[in-house]
Amino acid sequence: LKANTNFIDLQEQLKAVEEDIANARKYYNGSVKNLNNKIEMFPSSIVAGMFGFTKNPFFEIDIPQERENVKVSF
Repeated sequence: LKANTNFIDLQEQLKAVEEDIANARKYYNGSVKNLNNKIEMFPSSIVAGMFGFTKNPFFEIDIPQERENVKVSF
């Protein structure tokens, strides 16, 4: 019974970590979108050009194997 509760706790922790990673990715992509928009819009585009700011890429995973969930085995 105790092993079962430990396993359930581990599942919950893995789920929480996956959610945290997804939220961090969403936050990063949102911040990059805002920055890229500011770089393109007047008058901030003038300042961005003066200081050499360039558009940043979004966080994307191109390799399908990296998109899969991590396999946990016991």
